[in-house]
Amino acid sequence: MSQSATGACAIVSFDLVLLSVALLLEAALGYPEALLRAIRHPVVWIGALISWLDRTSNRPGWTFEQRRVAGIAATLILALAAAGPAWLIQHMVLKALPLPLAILVLATLASTLLAQRSLWSHVSAVGHGFAADGLAGGRKAVSMIVGRNPQALDSAGVIRAAIESLAENFSDGIVAPALWCAIAGLPGIAVYKAINTADSMIGHRTQRHAAFGWASARLDDVINLPASRLSVLWIVLAALLHDASARGAVRAVWRDASRHRSPNAGWPEAAMAGALGLRLAGPRIYGTEKVDDGWMGDGRAEVTVADLRRALALYRTACALQIAAAVALAFIVRA
Repeated sequence: MSQSATGACAIVSFDLVLLSVALLLEAALGYPEALLRAIRHPVVWIGALISWLDRTSNRPGWTFEQRRVAGIAATLILALAAAGPAWLIQHMVLKALPLPLAILVLATLASTLLAQRSLWSHVSAVGHGFAADGLAGGRKAVSMIVGRNPQALDSAGVIRAAIESLAENFSDGIVAPALWCAIAGLPGIAVYKAINTADSMIGHRTQRHAAFGWASARLDDVINLPASRLSVLWIVLAALLHDASARGAVRAVWRDASRHRSPNAGWPEAAMAGALGLRLAGPRIYGTEKVDDGWMGDGRAEVTVADLRRALALYRTACALQIAAAVALAFIVRA
């Protein structure tokens, strides 16, 4: 094997080991509450920069094209602001510490940009809300994870929203950052998270952000595309290990994923719907605006808390399969 090929394998091996340790750490510990209170979450820091760029670069008096160019520049600045410090930290830690300790430190940092445990907590809180306070409790809990108007949702609508959020965020909150960590280490996961956060903050087609947020929204679509397809694989494999339908998941994705208004969210949502025999997405209300969207799956729309528990069990297994795949690949590449 040539020296360049050996070096490339070493980089890939390092990134996969880093990812494996990060996934295991986040699944076991999440983001500690004490650390959250002391220094906030890295996404909050990223959000502060995005807000500053929006305030200073998104000038209402500019033309649509001028604001679009400003948005492209802001997205580039954001990506560099994430990549530069992450690369420098990774470089310095690897130089200063023995490799096992360096991996542990860097994996701890990378784990803060994964959301396996926090997504579980937020979605399972919807079921706890129903148990404690009925529909009002479910609405309050789901309002923490979706943008739609919870007061317009009945019980089935609340639970569908929770399962849809679980499926979509499995892709862009877990599979996608994991994939970019495997590709480019700490800088890869940092840049991904910065772009994804920008899309959630300024990527909406409002009057203020239709032009300025165009670049971040389109870039987010591109960088999430491979992960949305990979998330289907994990859901289908998880369905084989549960009382769920892998065939139904594949059929729903094939038929329905392209009907979703998002080029990526329809893939995991359709897979989850088909696996559980449910019908997700469809028309819904954000604030006071009704958004028409295609239905994912052809099963029951009248879902229950029991369906939410099934979705969470499927999600947990899908996360475990991704961790197992990362660990196995790390061993294979090192060998």
